[in-house]
Amino acid sequence: MAHDDHWDELTERSRQRRGRRGRRRQPEMSEDEVKDLAHERRETDAFLAGLEDGGSGYRWMKEDRYRRMFRDIEDKLQGVLGAGPFEWVDRRVFDQVFDRLTLMSVYKLMSDGVVDTLDHPIARGKEAHVFHGTTMDGDAVAVKIFHTSNAVFKNLVQYIEGDPRFGGLKRRHRDLVDIWVRKEHRNLERLRKWGLSVPAALGVQRNVLVMEYIGDASAPARKLREVEVEDAETVYVALLEFLAVAWQKARLVHGDFSPYNILWHNNAPVVIDVGQAVIDSHPKSREFLVRDVTRLVEWGQRQGLDVEVADALVDVLEMPLDHVEEV
Repeated sequence: MAHDDHWDELTERSRQRRGRRGRRRQPEMSEDEVKDLAHERRETDAFLAGLEDGGSGYRWMKEDRYRRMFRDIEDKLQGVLGAGPFEWVDRRVFDQVFDRLTLMSVYKLMSDGVVDTLDHPIARGKEAHVFHGTTMDGDAVAVKIFHTSNAVFKNLVQYIEGDPRFGGLKRRHRDLVDIWVRKEHRNLERLRKWGLSVPAALGVQRNVLVMEYIGDASAPARKLREVEVEDAETVYVALLEFLAVAWQKARLVHGDFSPYNILWHNNAPVVIDVGQAVIDSHPKSREFLVRDVTRLVEWGQRQGLDVEVADALVDVLEMPLDHVEEV
Protein backbone atom coordinates (compact mmCIF):
# COMPACT_ATOMS: atom_id res chain seq x y z
CA MET A 1 0.00 0.00 0.00
CA ALA A 2 1.36 3.45 -0.89
CA HIS A 3 2.19 5.78 1.98
CA ASP A 4 -0.48 8.31 1.02
CA ASP A 5 -3.12 5.56 0.83
CA HIS A 6 -2.08 4.39 4.28
CA TRP A 7 -2.48 7.86 5.73
CA ASP A 8 -5.81 8.33 3.99
CA GLU A 9 -6.96 5.12 5.67
CA LEU A 10 -5.78 6.38 9.06
CA THR A 11 -7.53 9.72 8.70
CA GLU A 12 -10.71 7.95 7.57
CA ARG A 13 -10.62 5.73 10.67
CA SER A 14 -10.10 8.76 12.87
CA ARG A 15 -13.00 10.56 11.19
CA GLN A 16 -15.22 7.52 11.71
CA ARG A 17 -14.30 7.44 15.39
CA ARG A 18 -15.11 11.12 15.69
CA GLY A 19 -18.39 10.49 13.91
CA ARG A 20 -19.35 7.74 16.35
CA ARG A 21 -18.46 9.99 19.25
CA GLY A 22 -20.39 12.82 17.64
CA ARG A 23 -23.63 10.82 17.65
CA ARG A 24 -23.59 10.74 21.42
CA ARG A 25 -25.59 13.36 23.23
CA GLN A 26 -23.30 16.34 23.82
CA PRO A 27 -23.85 18.91 26.59
CA GLU A 28 -24.77 22.35 25.33
CA MET A 29 -21.94 24.87 25.35
CA SER A 30 -22.22 28.23 27.00
CA GLU A 31 -21.96 31.40 24.95
CA ASP A 32 -18.40 31.96 26.21
CA GLU A 33 -17.39 28.39 25.28
CA VAL A 34 -18.79 28.90 21.78
CA LYS A 35 -16.77 32.10 21.42
CA ASP A 36 -13.63 30.38 22.71
CA LEU A 37 -14.08 27.53 20.23
CA ALA A 38 -14.57 29.96 17.36
CA HIS A 39 -11.48 31.91 18.44
CA GLU A 40 -9.35 28.74 18.53
CA ARG A 41 -10.59 27.74 15.09
CA ARG A 42 -9.72 31.18 13.66
CA GLU A 43 -6.22 30.95 15.15
CA THR A 44 -5.75 27.47 13.73
CA ASP A 45 -6.91 28.61 10.29
CA ALA A 46 -4.57 31.60 10.45
CA PHE A 47 -1.65 29.38 11.41
CA LEU A 48 -2.34 26.90 8.61
CA ALA A 49 -2.75 29.72 6.13
CA GLY A 50 0.58 31.14 7.25
CA LEU A 51 2.27 27.81 6.64
CA GLU A 52 0.65 27.42 3.24
CA ASP A 53 1.58 30.87 1.99
CA GLY A 54 4.88 31.39 3.77
CA GLY A 55 7.04 29.78 1.11
CA SER A 56 8.67 27.49 3.69
CA GLY A 57 7.69 24.18 2.15
CA TYR A 58 4.32 23.89 3.89
CA ARG A 59 2.07 24.23 0.86
CA TRP A 60 1.19 20.57 1.39
CA MET A 61 -0.99 21.84 4.25
CA LYS A 62 -3.50 23.00 1.63
CA GLU A 63 -4.47 19.39 1.01
CA ASP A 64 -7.56 18.40 2.98
CA ARG A 65 -6.05 15.17 4.29
CA TYR A 66 -3.15 17.01 5.96
CA ARG A 67 -5.39 19.74 7.32
CA ARG A 68 -7.63 17.02 8.80
CA MET A 69 -4.59 15.21 10.20
CA PHE A 70 -3.34 18.37 11.86
CA ARG A 71 -6.76 19.16 13.30
CA ASP A 72 -7.02 15.62 14.67
CA ILE A 73 -3.90 16.02 16.78
CA GLU A 74 -3.58 19.77 17.32
CA ASP A 75 -5.07 19.56 20.82
CA LYS A 76 -2.50 16.88 21.68
CA LEU A 77 0.36 19.22 20.71
CA GLN A 78 -0.71 22.24 22.74
CA GLY A 79 2.14 22.06 25.24
CA VAL A 80 4.98 21.42 22.80
CA LEU A 81 6.36 24.94 22.72
CA GLY A 82 4.17 26.98 25.06
CA ALA A 83 1.79 26.98 27.97
CA GLY A 84 -1.58 27.70 26.38
CA PRO A 85 -3.65 27.20 23.24
CA PHE A 86 -1.55 27.84 20.14
CA GLU A 87 1.25 29.53 22.06
CA TRP A 88 3.32 26.49 21.12
CA VAL A 89 3.31 27.57 17.48
CA ASP A 90 6.79 29.01 17.09
CA ARG A 91 7.41 29.06 13.36
CA ARG A 92 11.18 28.69 13.63
CA VAL A 93 10.95 25.57 15.75
CA PHE A 94 7.96 24.25 13.82
CA ASP A 95 9.99 24.58 10.63
CA GLN A 96 12.83 22.63 12.28
CA VAL A 97 10.71 19.79 13.59
CA PHE A 98 7.27 19.34 12.05
CA ASP A 99 7.60 18.80 8.34
CA ARG A 100 5.04 16.70 6.46
CA LEU A 101 6.60 13.28 7.14
CA THR A 102 7.20 14.12 10.80
CA LEU A 103 3.59 15.17 11.26
CA MET A 104 2.52 11.92 9.62
CA SER A 105 4.81 9.92 11.92
CA VAL A 106 3.48 11.64 15.05
CA TYR A 107 -0.07 11.10 13.79
CA LYS A 108 0.62 7.38 13.27
CA LEU A 109 2.10 6.94 16.76
CA MET A 110 -0.88 8.76 18.30
CA SER A 111 -3.36 6.73 16.23
CA ASP A 112 -1.66 3.52 17.37
CA GLY A 113 -1.85 4.58 21.03
CA VAL A 114 1.93 4.65 21.53
CA VAL A 115 1.78 8.26 22.67
CA ASP A 116 -1.19 10.51 23.47
CA THR A 117 0.23 14.03 23.89
CA LEU A 118 3.41 16.02 23.38
CA ASP A 119 3.70 18.32 26.36
CA HIS A 120 6.90 20.38 26.30
CA PRO A 121 10.52 20.19 25.06
CA ILE A 122 13.07 18.70 27.45
CA ALA A 123 16.16 18.75 25.22
CA ARG A 124 17.21 20.36 21.96
CA GLY A 125 20.24 19.48 19.88
CA LYS A 126 21.66 19.62 16.38
CA GLU A 127 20.24 16.22 15.52
CA ALA A 128 16.94 16.11 17.40
CA HIS A 129 14.41 17.70 19.73
CA VAL A 130 13.23 15.63 22.69
CA PHE A 131 9.75 16.26 24.09
CA HIS A 132 8.03 15.14 27.26
CA GLY A 133 4.96 13.18 26.28
CA THR A 134 2.22 11.13 27.90
CA THR A 135 0.59 7.83 27.03
CA MET A 136 -3.12 7.06 27.03
CA ASP A 137 -2.62 5.85 30.63
CA GLY A 138 -1.00 9.14 31.65
CA ASP A 139 2.52 7.71 31.93
CA ALA A 140 5.42 9.96 30.97
CA VAL A 141 7.49 9.16 27.88
CA ALA A 142 10.31 10.85 25.99
CA VAL A 143 9.59 11.54 22.32
CA LYS A 144 12.74 12.11 20.29
CA ILE A 145 12.08 13.78 16.94
CA PHE A 146 15.07 13.76 14.64
CA HIS A 147 15.48 16.69 12.26
CA THR A 148 14.96 15.93 8.59
CA SER A 149 15.95 19.28 7.07
CA ASN A 150 19.63 19.65 7.92
CA ALA A 151 22.89 17.91 7.08
CA VAL A 152 24.20 16.93 10.51
CA PHE A 153 23.88 13.25 9.72
CA LYS A 154 26.55 13.43 7.02
CA ASN A 155 29.20 13.12 9.74
CA LEU A 156 27.46 10.09 11.22
CA VAL A 157 27.71 7.80 8.20
CA GLN A 158 30.86 6.25 9.74
CA TYR A 159 28.67 4.76 12.49
CA ILE A 160 26.29 3.15 9.97
CA GLU A 161 28.59 1.90 7.22
CA GLY A 162 30.03 -1.47 8.14
CA ASP A 163 27.00 -2.47 10.25
CA PRO A 164 25.40 -5.50 8.51
CA ARG A 165 22.11 -4.81 10.30
CA PHE A 166 21.60 -1.78 8.07
CA GLY A 167 22.71 -2.84 4.61
CA GLY A 168 21.85 -1.10 1.37
CA LEU A 169 22.72 2.29 2.80
CA LYS A 170 21.39 5.20 0.79
CA ARG A 171 23.04 8.58 0.88
CA ARG A 172 19.95 10.77 0.80
CA HIS A 173 19.58 12.70 4.06
CA ARG A 174 16.06 11.50 4.79
CA ASP A 175 17.14 7.86 4.38
CA LEU A 176 20.08 8.41 6.74
CA VAL A 177 17.74 9.84 9.37
CA ASP A 178 15.33 6.91 9.14
CA ILE A 179 18.19 4.40 9.36
CA TRP A 180 19.70 6.26 12.32
CA VAL A 181 16.43 6.18 14.27
CA ARG A 182 15.92 2.47 13.61
CA LYS A 183 19.53 1.92 14.67
CA GLU A 184 19.02 3.71 18.00
CA HIS A 185 15.83 1.71 18.61
CA ARG A 186 17.61 -1.57 17.90
CA ASN A 187 20.61 -0.65 20.05
CA LEU A 188 18.39 0.25 23.01
CA GLU A 189 16.65 -3.11 22.78
CA ARG A 190 19.96 -4.95 22.46
CA LEU A 191 21.49 -3.26 25.51
CA ARG A 192 18.32 -3.68 27.60
CA LYS A 193 18.38 -7.39 26.76
CA TRP A 194 21.55 -7.68 28.82
CA GLY A 195 20.17 -5.73 31.74
CA LEU A 196 22.06 -2.53 31.00
CA SER A 197 20.74 0.80 32.26
CA VAL A 198 19.37 2.53 29.17
CA PRO A 199 15.86 3.88 28.48
CA ALA A 200 13.35 1.32 27.26
CA ALA A 201 12.41 1.75 23.59
CA LEU A 202 8.60 1.99 23.32
CA GLY A 203 7.94 2.78 19.69
CA VAL A 204 9.42 4.07 16.45
CA GLN A 205 8.00 5.57 13.28
CA ARG A 206 10.38 6.92 10.65
CA ASN A 207 12.17 9.87 12.35
CA VAL A 208 10.29 9.69 15.67
CA LEU A 209 11.46 7.50 18.58
CA VAL A 210 9.39 7.03 21.75
CA MET A 211 11.33 6.00 24.86
CA GLU A 212 11.02 5.64 28.59
CA TYR A 213 11.14 9.04 30.30
CA ILE A 214 14.07 9.39 32.72
CA GLY A 215 13.30 12.00 35.37
CA ASP A 216 10.55 13.02 37.75
CA ALA A 217 7.39 15.12 37.57
CA SER A 218 9.34 18.36 37.95
CA ALA A 219 12.19 17.89 35.46
CA PRO A 220 14.12 15.37 33.36
CA ALA A 221 17.17 13.77 34.94
CA ARG A 222 20.34 15.86 34.85
CA LYS A 223 23.43 14.81 32.93
CA LEU A 224 26.35 13.28 34.78
CA ARG A 225 28.52 16.27 33.88
CA GLU A 226 26.09 18.52 35.77
CA VAL A 227 26.08 16.70 39.13
CA GLU A 228 28.53 16.01 41.91
CA VAL A 229 28.45 12.36 42.91
CA GLU A 230 29.31 11.36 46.46
CA ASP A 231 30.89 8.01 45.63
CA ALA A 232 32.70 8.51 42.32
CA GLU A 233 34.48 5.16 42.55
CA THR A 234 31.21 3.21 42.67
CA VAL A 235 29.89 5.13 39.67
CA TYR A 236 33.15 4.59 37.78
CA VAL A 237 33.03 0.83 38.40
CA ALA A 238 29.38 0.68 37.31
CA LEU A 239 30.14 2.50 34.06
CA LEU A 240 33.22 0.35 33.43
CA GLU A 241 31.03 -2.73 33.80
CA PHE A 242 28.52 -1.17 31.41
CA LEU A 243 31.23 -0.96 28.75
CA ALA A 244 32.37 -4.51 29.52
CA VAL A 245 28.87 -6.02 29.29
CA ALA A 246 28.12 -4.03 26.14
CA TRP A 247 31.32 -5.31 24.50
CA GLN A 248 31.44 -8.89 25.74
CA LYS A 249 27.73 -9.73 25.87
CA ALA A 250 25.75 -7.31 23.70
CA ARG A 251 28.73 -7.03 21.32
CA LEU A 252 28.20 -3.27 21.00
CA VAL A 253 30.40 -0.20 21.45
CA HIS A 254 28.63 3.00 22.50
CA GLY A 255 30.87 5.26 20.42
CA ASP A 256 30.23 8.51 22.33
CA PHE A 257 30.52 7.50 25.98
CA SER A 258 30.83 10.84 27.74
CA PRO A 259 29.22 12.56 30.77
CA TYR A 260 27.06 14.43 28.24
CA ASN A 261 25.37 11.15 27.26
CA ILE A 262 24.87 9.74 30.74
CA LEU A 263 21.96 10.81 32.95
CA TRP A 264 21.99 10.75 36.76
CA HIS A 265 18.72 9.27 38.02
CA ASN A 266 17.88 7.75 41.41
CA ASN A 267 21.55 7.98 42.38
CA ALA A 268 22.65 5.84 39.47
CA PRO A 269 23.83 6.44 35.88
CA VAL A 270 21.56 5.85 32.87
CA VAL A 271 23.24 5.82 29.46
CA ILE A 272 21.47 7.57 26.57
CA ASP A 273 22.05 8.53 22.92
CA VAL A 274 23.02 5.09 21.68
CA GLY A 275 22.27 5.76 18.02
CA GLN A 276 25.96 5.77 17.13
CA ALA A 277 26.68 2.46 18.91
CA VAL A 278 28.23 -0.10 16.53
CA ILE A 279 28.61 -3.87 16.68
CA ASP A 280 31.99 -5.41 17.47
CA SER A 281 32.58 -6.45 13.85
CA HIS A 282 32.37 -2.85 12.67
CA PRO A 283 35.68 -1.71 11.11
CA LYS A 284 36.07 1.07 13.69
CA SER A 285 34.68 -0.74 16.75
CA ARG A 286 38.03 -1.08 18.52
CA GLU A 287 38.89 2.54 17.84
CA PHE A 288 35.55 3.61 19.30
CA LEU A 289 36.01 1.31 22.30
CA VAL A 290 39.38 2.85 23.17
CA ARG A 291 37.83 6.31 22.87
CA ASP A 292 34.92 5.35 25.15
CA VAL A 293 37.25 3.92 27.79
CA THR A 294 39.48 7.00 27.56
CA ARG A 295 36.54 9.34 28.18
CA LEU A 296 35.42 7.32 31.18
CA VAL A 297 38.94 7.32 32.63
CA GLU A 298 39.22 11.08 32.10
CA TRP A 299 35.96 11.54 34.03
CA GLY A 300 37.28 9.31 36.82
CA GLN A 301 40.53 11.27 37.00
CA ARG A 302 38.59 14.52 37.29
CA GLN A 303 36.83 12.96 40.28
CA GLY A 304 40.20 12.29 41.90
CA LEU A 305 40.38 8.56 41.13
CA ASP A 306 43.71 6.85 40.45
CA VAL A 307 42.76 5.15 37.16
CA GLU A 308 44.54 4.63 33.84
CA VAL A 309 43.34 3.90 30.32
CA ALA A 310 45.44 0.73 29.87
CA ASP A 311 44.11 -0.86 33.06
CA ALA A 312 40.53 0.13 32.28
CA LEU A 313 40.75 -1.29 28.76
CA VAL A 314 42.00 -4.63 30.10
CA ASP A 315 39.07 -4.67 32.54
CA VAL A 316 36.56 -4.08 29.75
CA LEU A 317 38.05 -6.84 27.60
CA GLU A 318 38.62 -9.42 30.35
CA MET A 319 36.20 -8.61 33.18
CA PRO A 320 34.52 -11.84 34.44
CA LEU A 321 30.85 -11.57 33.58
CA ASP A 322 29.49 -15.04 34.41
CA HIS A 323 26.91 -13.36 36.65
CA VAL A 324 25.43 -11.42 33.73
CA GLU A 325 22.57 -13.23 32.02
CA GLU A 326 20.39 -12.31 29.08
CA VAL A 327 17.05 -10.92 30.21
